[in-house]
Amino acid sequence: MTFPQIPAPLAEAITGHGYETLTPVQAAVTESEAHGRDLVVSAQTGSGKTVAFGLAMADELLADDELAFAVKPLALAIAPTRELAQQVSRELEWLYAKTHARIVTCVGGMDPVKERKQLERGAAIVVGTPGRLRDHLERGKLDLSALRAVVLDEADEMLDMGFREDLEELLDATPETRRTLLFSATMPRPIEALAQRYQKNALRISTVGENRGHGDIAYKAVTVAPSDIEHAVVNLLRFYDAETAILFCATRDNVKHLHATLVERGFSAVALSGEHSQNERNNALQALRDRRAKVCVATDVAARGIDLPSLSLVVHVEIPRDAETLQHRSGRTGRAGKKGTAVLLVPYPRRRRVEMMLRGARIEAEWGEAPTPEAIRAQDRDRLLEKLLAPVEVEDDDRELAKVVLETLSAEDVAAALVRAHRAAMPQPEELLGNSPESRQKRERPGFDDVVWFRMNVGRDERAEARWILPVLCRRGHVTRDAVGQIRINGDQTYFQIPAAQAEQFERAVARTAREDGEYEATILIERAPDAPRDAARHRSRDREGPQGRGRRPHGNGPRSDGPGGEGSAPYRARPTGPRQDRPAGGGGGKPFHKKPKKSW
Repeated sequence: MTFPQIPAPLAEAITGHGYETLTPVQAAVTESEAHGRDLVVSAQTGSGKTVAFGLAMADELLADDELAFAVKPLALAIAPTRELAQQVSRELEWLYAKTHARIVTCVGGMDPVKERKQLERGAAIVVGTPGRLRDHLERGKLDLSALRAVVLDEADEMLDMGFREDLEELLDATPETRRTLLFSATMPRPIEALAQRYQKNALRISTVGENRGHGDIAYKAVTVAPSDIEHAVVNLLRFYDAETAILFCATRDNVKHLHATLVERGFSAVALSGEHSQNERNNALQALRDRRAKVCVATDVAARGIDLPSLSLVVHVEIPRDAETLQHRSGRTGRAGKKGTAVLLVPYPRRRRVEMMLRGARIEAEWGEAPTPEAIRAQDRDRLLEKLLAPVEVEDDDRELAKVVLETLSAEDVAAALVRAHRAAMPQPEELLGNSPESRQKRERPGFDDVVWFRMNVGRDERAEARWILPVLCRRGHVTRDAVGQIRINGDQTYFQIPAAQAEQFERAVARTAREDGEYEATILIERAPDAPRDAARHRSRDREGPQGRGRRPHGNGPRSDGPGGEGSAPYRARPTGPRQDRPAGGGGGKPFHKKPKKSW
């Protein structure tokens, strides 16, 4: 296949790289109307943007198919993360290999002294992250006075990450005659403002279809009880058995916890977050590429720039903050024409928010529940049969040993042992609590057919929440979580159920633990209610239905409990962190209520 619209050295490179046709964004930037103009390009992740801007800036770098002599950088490509900058550098290296262009990469986490020496020796193209490039610029080691083209890759993400000042300082140091190429999957208002300031007569190119969801990605939304998030992750990994999967979390701590949990369960997993050194990140990515690891647990920022051809499953363990983040995360799979699956884990109280996000992103997602152990075992059976019945090459020594085994055991026993060996290598699936309304109605908790109602003298006015109240009842009443039934929070009181068989023991315990001059928790009045709460449905009740429980947000300015944290076990539960000094309980005198708890998931 020939590409007449592309300079010969680059056309030869992409042909040798296996290209038969250009992707839509690559074809668009090589059209005659795009030559020499500033560009604002909106294209999906995985659409070949790196090669596209490599082709777009060729006019400025090549004269008569030869690379212009470069004492100072002629082109600058800026990316938000180390991994993405290194990926861009690798792509440009093979694309410009025939031109013998010298490319220098400047990213955080690498030796800055070595980078400065490379810049001093001269480079035609410089690729880097905003912070490191700005550092070299301020030290006088990066001279942009001869720059002909500058590329901002994933520009929206760089602004979200707080790199606006770095970008502005870098762009202000370039000549006004340079071309500015903005590439991004989305074009929010900050990008529009950046384009207006630094571009002239820019051509807008968009290869994003009307349906913003990636065409090669199947979206699935899985409802789950807040305390079952980790179990749902295990079952999803087992059900899909993806060659490579990536799990997205919101914080470093959550990445660390989930990674440790999966490794303990027997998954070959690696972690990527801001706390890892560059060597650790490189080792993790290499483990994924050479199949030593199948699962990557990562934060949004750390996963930028990851390009794994075998990645076929993305799991949003924590709900993305917006549609753009959903798009960026999911775009790690379904690349280069391959199919992928993106799964959102949705705690039931947050279903409406996710529905709105999907609707705003014009993404059609299939709703359902996490795979059951039965479904996983059925998948295992099919996969095992396919694997065991596949033809294999056998050495003579293997056949000799097989004859000895068959003389001792029957063929059925040998086959059973082989199946067992394969099964033993697979982590066991988890039993999940049903979390749909139907499942909640079907679930019955033993011991709650006969209950006693109690009440406590804090309520919605003091911003009480079920997730805070439940641990208090357990500590004061010397009971487990399973011994507390429904929790209904009214304005100034909270009602809750205790099984009749444990009511007297609970009543004695709360009396013993009461202290008028103790910590706030000990001053809360807990007593039997004369009767059940009236018109509970008319109040903003907080029912705790089952051991996992769930809370809701009582005030617009109160602490949230409707996220993935809910009332589940660590790391998903929120923890009160001490007394709140700015608001008295009960709206008047009395002890201060706990301050807003910090969410750890």
